[in-house]
Amino acid sequence: MAISIEKIVEALRYILKEDQVTVNETVRELHGRDESYHAMQLPDIVVFPASTEDVTRIMKVATKYQIPVIPFGLGSSLEGHVIPTKGGITIDFSLMNKVLEVRAEDFLVKVQPGVTRTQLNKELKKHGLFFSVDPGADATLGGMVATNASGTTSVKYGVMRDQVRDLEVVLADGTVIHTGNMAAKSASGLHLNGLFTGSEGTLGCFTELTLRVYGIPEHVMAARASFPTVNDAVEAVVSILQAGIPIARVELVDEPSIKQANIYSETNYQERPTLFLEFHGNEAGLKQDVDFTKEIVGDHRCEDIEFETDNAGRNRLWEARHNLAYAFIHGYPGKKMMVTDVCLPISELAGAVNHARETVETLGLPGGIVGHVGDGNFHVLLMMDMNNPEEIAKADELNERIVQYALERGGTCTGEHGVGIGKQKYQEREHGAALIVMEKIKRALDPDNLLNPTKIVKFN
Repeated sequence: MAISIEKIVEALRYILKEDQVTVNETVRELHGRDESYHAMQLPDIVVFPASTEDVTRIMKVATKYQIPVIPFGLGSSLEGHVIPTKGGITIDFSLMNKVLEVRAEDFLVKVQPGVTRTQLNKELKKHGLFFSVDPGADATLGGMVATNASGTTSVKYGVMRDQVRDLEVVLADGTVIHTGNMAAKSASGLHLNGLFTGSEGTLGCFTELTLRVYGIPEHVMAARASFPTVNDAVEAVVSILQAGIPIARVELVDEPSIKQANIYSETNYQERPTLFLEFHGNEAGLKQDVDFTKEIVGDHRCEDIEFETDNAGRNRLWEARHNLAYAFIHGYPGKKMMVTDVCLPISELAGAVNHARETVETLGLPGGIVGHVGDGNFHVLLMMDMNNPEEIAKADELNERIVQYALERGGTCTGEHGVGIGKQKYQEREHGAALIVMEKIKRALDPDNLLNPTKIVKFN
């Protein structure tokens, strides 16, 4: 780099407070990795903006000195999105963590990007509202928009892109734009909300988010249903959806995953392919939905179904599901987790899960399979020794086979984790000529390739 880092630090400290700019190695290490298995790479500088104006000033310094910029939330991403592969400035949004406005009558909330999902729901509860997207990790909302996150509730409420009404974005040259408005719908202009959601920090830095929220359901009921095979479980889900039952969550957990959950969460669930389900609604409607669901799962050889109606029981069930990653990590000390992430048409899901299980067993690595089966998304939680080249090669082969299977059947290489570093190599295979359009958009908005370079699209 032609200009010295010291010169850039001096320029940043001129526009920010001194404690908002650091080159401390420990802080840089915290911003050089995420929750993925990808190797750490350090940023040169970490900055902590407190306002949109700060971000604008940072981008102008970055443009002047032609240094990359990487937006950073909490580092909970799973494909290396925040790893600064070319060094540069990491913008940590932890100081921009205010809930700015709750518009209860409009079912909207305006927040800064550093607000976490749990923090928002704590504030919304006062108004009888909740934010629906639940990726498991207590991620920042800015990061969740950047990766188009989803999770267990997406089958009923949709993914992150469905919740975005407006984004305030600082572009590469420091220009501030808004991508939408607060209206429930609009036929005006190109759909910039959809373009920026899922852009992984490659098109701009989010500084304010206007998001859709929902009324807390009158009644919530959870259930756990076990089946003799994965096929039976997935076919039961298809039948539930075809029946029009407004199920809020439906998760598949395979036998090895149930075993690890029992050990880690001290549960005593039957070690069979299992569906975790949740229903939201009013008391009368919920009873009908539950009764109908019992009939449907019975038609698909359900061996046992148990319902949880109190908060403690429901929380225990979903904590077991959300803690599965930690269950495997604790069960295999010294190994690192790789989490695959593909999404297929639901009609192809059972075959994909069976193919994944056969591949895991063939390669001889420990792992479990979980999935948001209501929308065709599933993950393999694979444990590997990062010091063993053979195991790393097997993990890469597993990921390749799973992705190829999904793409051949009209699916996608990532249902919710995003592209980052790990899935970039599949972009041309999945999108074909459409990838050229994405590259042109990137060049138009970020001609110097300063915003999170090497992610999503190539920039030669």
